[in-house]
Amino acid sequence: MTTLVSYRLKDGVASITMDDGKVNVMSLAMQGELHAALDRAEVDGAVVLLSGRPGVFCAGFDLPVVQAGGAESTAMVRGGFELSERMLSFPLPIVIACSGHAIAMGFFLVLSGDYRIGAAGDFKLVANEVAIGLTMPEAAAAIARQRLTPAAFERAMTVSDVFTPANAVESGVLDRVVEAGDLEGVAREVAVGMTALDMVAHAATKRRVRADSLAAIRRGIEAYAGLSADD
Repeated sequence: MTTLVSYRLKDGVASITMDDGKVNVMSLAMQGELHAALDRAEVDGAVVLLSGRPGVFCAGFDLPVVQAGGAESTAMVRGGFELSERMLSFPLPIVIACSGHAIAMGFFLVLSGDYRIGAAGDFKLVANEVAIGLTMPEAAAAIARQRLTPAAFERAMTVSDVFTPANAVESGVLDRVVEAGDLEGVAREVAVGMTALDMVAHAATKRRVRADSLAAIRRGIEAYAGLSADD
């Protein structure tokens, strides 16, 4: 069995790394391993540091499965949104180390972290649903709305605007951009620093400040019936 997600605990930080050997497709198998890793981090009481492969954080769902429709597609997309919902309400801090391209569901996973650091480079950060003929799901829009600036949100949702590390901070996609070679060290430093937080206060505050966004995401998940160009 191929391991898609690795887990390493050190200094109160759980380093969770996605690596499927390709572009880190957000398949049901990948989602399952990510949930298992988050379960371990919760038991360990560890700050999460989530990263991808060099050059690619996550390229989104398995597009042929999405376009084919049916039960597998619906389960995969709903599962992706439920993973984001879990991350946004996770009782411990989550630091994202965006190592490259973040496309579609990969884009929304980046937006689901508490602190998001990206590698500088010629990378695309994009919600490309409209560009490939898919109506943006309500849950996806709710995830993006709570992070992006109003203007960036409109462009990201309606015209699939492509962000890059160069403009990602001003648009709200990322909190910080560093040189690719420094990403791992800087992200780990930030994560270790967060171990000093009062985790009870962190969890309670996170639930309070994100209550409206989480409720909107949950409504979108419950209403989801499949992506379509005709909705």
